[in-house]
Amino acid sequence: MLAWLALLPVLTVFLFLVVLKWPAKYAMPLALVVTAGLSLGVWKIPGNVVAAEVVDGVVTALSLLYIIFGAILLLNTLTESGAIHKIRQGLSEITVDRRIQVIIIAWLFGSFIEGSAGFGTPAAVAAPLLVGLGFPAMAAVICALIIQSTPVSFGALGTPVLVGIHTGLGGGKLAEVTQTVGISAGEWGAFIASIGAKVALLHAIVGTMIPLIMISVMTRFFGKNRTFREGLQAWKFALFAALAMTVPYYAVAVILGPEFPSLFGGLIGLLLVVSAAKKGWFLPKDGEWNFDKRENWDADWNGQVDVRGQIREGTNISMIQAWTPYLLVGLFLVLSRVTFLPIKAWMTGVTITGKDLFGSGMDVSVAPLYLPGTIFILVVFCTYFLHRMNGGAFKKAWGNAFQTTVVASVALLSAVPMVKLFIGSQDGAAGYESMPIELAEGVAALTGSAWPIFAPVIGALGAFVAGSNTISNMMFSLFQFGVGERIGVDPSWVVALQAVGGAAGNMICVHNVVAASATVGLVNREGPLIRKVLLPMTYYTLFAGGIGYVILNGWDLNIGTIIVLAVVIAWVYVIVRSNKESVAVSSKLN
Repeated sequence: MLAWLALLPVLTVFLFLVVLKWPAKYAMPLALVVTAGLSLGVWKIPGNVVAAEVVDGVVTALSLLYIIFGAILLLNTLTESGAIHKIRQGLSEITVDRRIQVIIIAWLFGSFIEGSAGFGTPAAVAAPLLVGLGFPAMAAVICALIIQSTPVSFGALGTPVLVGIHTGLGGGKLAEVTQTVGISAGEWGAFIASIGAKVALLHAIVGTMIPLIMISVMTRFFGKNRTFREGLQAWKFALFAALAMTVPYYAVAVILGPEFPSLFGGLIGLLLVVSAAKKGWFLPKDGEWNFDKRENWDADWNGQVDVRGQIREGTNISMIQAWTPYLLVGLFLVLSRVTFLPIKAWMTGVTITGKDLFGSGMDVSVAPLYLPGTIFILVVFCTYFLHRMNGGAFKKAWGNAFQTTVVASVALLSAVPMVKLFIGSQDGAAGYESMPIELAEGVAALTGSAWPIFAPVIGALGAFVAGSNTISNMMFSLFQFGVGERIGVDPSWVVALQAVGGAAGNMICVHNVVAASATVGLVNREGPLIRKVLLPMTYYTLFAGGIGYVILNGWDLNIGTIIVLAVVIAWVYVIVRSNKESVAVSSKLN
C-alpha cells in the first residue's frame, strides 16, 4: 500500500502532463498538492518541515531559472550580433544535411558541455543553437533531450558518480558496504572509480545507438515524409559519430577515472567527426536531408523566441569570433569546476544562506557565482565587446531573455518544491522510509532475482522526479547495493545499472524538459515532448537492464539474453533494410 501511495505523485505528473496533455504550469502545481497531502497526512511530516522543503525547492527553481535566463540571453546576444548567422554559414559549408548537423551540435558538442557543467546545461545550450541554425524549436528540444543520457553519468566532471554514488553508499563509512566488497577505507576511491568504469561500459554499449535514434526520431516527427527511414539511412555516419565519442569516453573512464569521460569523449569526437564530415566520409548516399519549408511546419513546432540570425549592417564577424562565445562557455565551465585551481573555491565561497527555516533545522544555501548562469552572463558581456555590438541590440537581447524566462517560472516554481517534498519525506512521525525508497521496495518485492532488469528503471524514475542523475544516485545507490546482496550478485554492478538508468531518466525529467523548452520559447507543450522521448528512454533502460542481467547471470538462455538478442536483431534488421533502401535511392539519384 505504501508503494502505491508513493507512486501517486509520479502518476499525477504522468497522467496530467503526458496523457491528458496539460501544460506543466497546471500539472505540476497539482502534483505539488498531492505530494504535500501525502507528506502531511500519510508520512506525518511536520508542517514546518514541509514548508521548509517547499522553500528549498523554490530556491532551487530560482537557480534553474537563472541558468535558463543566461542561456536565452546568450542566444539572443549571438542572434543580434550576427554570430548565429555566421555559425549557420560555417556548418552549411561542412554539410547542409540536418542529420549531420544535429549529431555534431547535440551529440558531440552537447556531450562536451555535459562533461563541463552538467545539470541540464547541454540542452539549454544545444537547443537554442539548433533553433538558430534553422531547426524547428520542438525538434531542437527533443534532440537535445535524447542526448541527455550517455554523457550524463559523467557530467560536471563526474558529479553523479563522485558525489551521487559516493554519498549514496555512505562515503566509505558504512561497514556493511566495505565489508561486502572486501575493501578498506583507503581503497574507497578506487572502488568508486571501478563502479564508474562499469557505468561507462554500459553506456558505451547502449549509447552507441543514441545518435541514430536521435536523427530517426527527428525525421519521423519533423520530416516532410514523416518516416524513420530517412534517419536510419544515415546509419554509417551516426555509428561512426557514436563510436568517435564512446570509445575514448570508455578509455578515459578506465584510465583516468570518472571526472573526464564525457568532456574528453565529446571533444575528441568533435575533432574526429567534423574532420570526417568535411572529407565526406560516411555521409549518407540518399542526398542531403532537410526540413520542409517553414510555412509547411506544424504550428506547435515553433517557439516564441525569434531567432533571425541576420548580421547587422556594418558588422564583419569571422567564423572564429562567431564560435568564440561557445568556446568561452566550455573553457570557463571547466576552469570553474576543476579543484586544483582556486577559482572553484572562490566562486563557491560566495553563498546566500537561510538557516533553520521555520524552526525545522533545515538550512538552504545557494552559490550564485558557481551557477552556469553566471558563466553565460559573463560570456555575454565578453561577446558585447568581442563582436562590437551597439547598445540597442544588446538591450533588446536582455529584454527578450527576461520575457521568455518569466513564462517558464510558474512550472518550475511548483515542480521543484514537489520534488523536494517527494525525496525528503523520510523521518516523519509515521516512521516510514521516504516515498522513493518505499516505491523501490515495492518494485523489488515483486521482481526478485530479475531485479537487474528493473534496476535502471528505478534510477530513471529517480531522475524523472528529482531532475538529477546525482540526486537519483544519492537516493537509491545504497538500496540498489542491498538488493544486489540479497539476490546474490555483485552489488557494484547493480549500482552501476542504477547510475545508467538515472542518466537515461534525464531525457524525460520535467526540470530538463521545462528548462530546455523555455530556452527556445516552447512553453506549455511539455507533455508532447515527453511522449516523443519516452521510446528512446525505454530503449535505454531496457537494453541496459538486459546487458546487466547477462553480465551478472551469464549467457544461458534467460530474460537478459532474450532482451539483448531481441534488441541486437532488431537493430541489425532495420540497418540492413535501410541500407538496401539507401542504395536504391542512390541509384535513382545517379
